[in-house]
Order: sequence, then structure tokens, then C-alpha cells
Amino acid sequence: MTPEQFVDAVRELKFENAFNPYSERCSVYDHEDAPVRRRRALLAMLNAAVEEEVDALWLGRDLGHRGGRRTGLALTDDVNLVTHAARWNVTVERPTKGEAVSERTAKIVWSVLEQIEEPVFLWNVFPLHPHVARSPFTNRGHNSKERRAGEDLLSELIGLLCPRRLIPIGNDAAVAAFRLYRPQLVVKVRHPSYGGQKIFLRQIRELYGHCDDA
Repeated sequence: MTPEQFVDAVRELKFENAFNPYSERCSVYDHEDAPVRRRRALLAMLNAAVEEEVDALWLGRDLGHRGGRRTGLALTDDVNLVTHAARWNVTVERPTKGEAVSERTAKIVWSVLEQIEEPVFLWNVFPLHPHVARSPFTNRGHNSKERRAGEDLLSELIGLLCPRRLIPIGNDAAVAAFRLYRPQLVVKVRHPSYGGQKIFLRQIRELYGHCDDA
């Protein structure tokens, strides 16, 4: 699968009560061409990543309504969008209108990523934004059907990027990572939410050896 085929495959995903930022437009916050901007950004980063020796694929659970729903990039909010693009030497157009929105998890993740020079690609087990029925700006965990679709794509992404290791963030991501990749190359870390920030930062510091406390 090529980067173009991968982006097309993500674009074609459709589930009830799950927003696909690569094919759908939010009538409240998005620019008219927001899905195009998000696809373009993802493709540019994939094309850059396949030319690198990717150190790690950091894996989250699914997109959140304050982060990836808006940017189309895992573990990345409006505030860190340009920084994310700069890591891969690409330029992006912000898909959303108005003031840049911050997401707590993205803020913590990027506080350490900014100190890491190794190529790190960010992704989620389920690459869409699952939400509660009739409440688009909420978050819910993905279901088993969504997980299977996400794992199929994750397997393709691993084959495309050939990362040296997988770093799942949290239990849900770890289950998928251990199922799809060689266990000796999977390093699980604590999710920074719900009181896990200090543990997450310590574990990342131990993995990379040069990250200060945020």
C-alpha cells in the first residue's frame, strides 16, 4: 500500500457516531475545504516518513474532539499543528476557523516531542473521532467493529513505515500494538490523562534519555 492508497483507505472509513475528518466537514468549526487540508497534511507527512528510518510509531486510542477531529492528526491539536508539520519539513493549512483550541493530552505529548530529535510518527488504533450519539463534541471509546477496521489500517501503516518500535500510549493502544507487532519491539507507556502525566513523562524520559520534566 502506498501513502496515497493509505490516505484513500482512511478517507473511505464510515461508522455511525464517528466523525471522519478526512471526508467530513464540521459545520461549526471547519473551513469549507477542511477535509482536503487534512488529507493533504496526512499525505505529506506519510510521504516524508517513508523516506526516513522511523524510530517509533507512538500510538494513541482514537481522535478527540479538541484535537485530531480538528487537525486530522493523532495526538495533535490546533496549537501544535504547525510544530507537527515542521518535524517532517512540510507546510500545512489549519483546517479550523477561529481561535486555536488546545487539548490537554496533545499539550503533554508535544511538551516532550519537542525535545526529541528521532523521527516519531503519531497514529491511533482507530483513526476517526468516535462520539456519543447526537453529541458530536464528546469523546467515547471505539467499539470492537471500529477497532478491527482500525487495526487493519494500523497493520498497513506498520508495513509502510517499518518503525523500529511501537510505543502505545495507554492500555487500549497497547492491546492492539501487542497483537499486531513483535512483543519485544513494543514499549507500553502510561497515558498522561487521569493522573498519569508524571508517569508518562518519566517513561518517555527513560526511553529517550534527554527529556526534561514538563
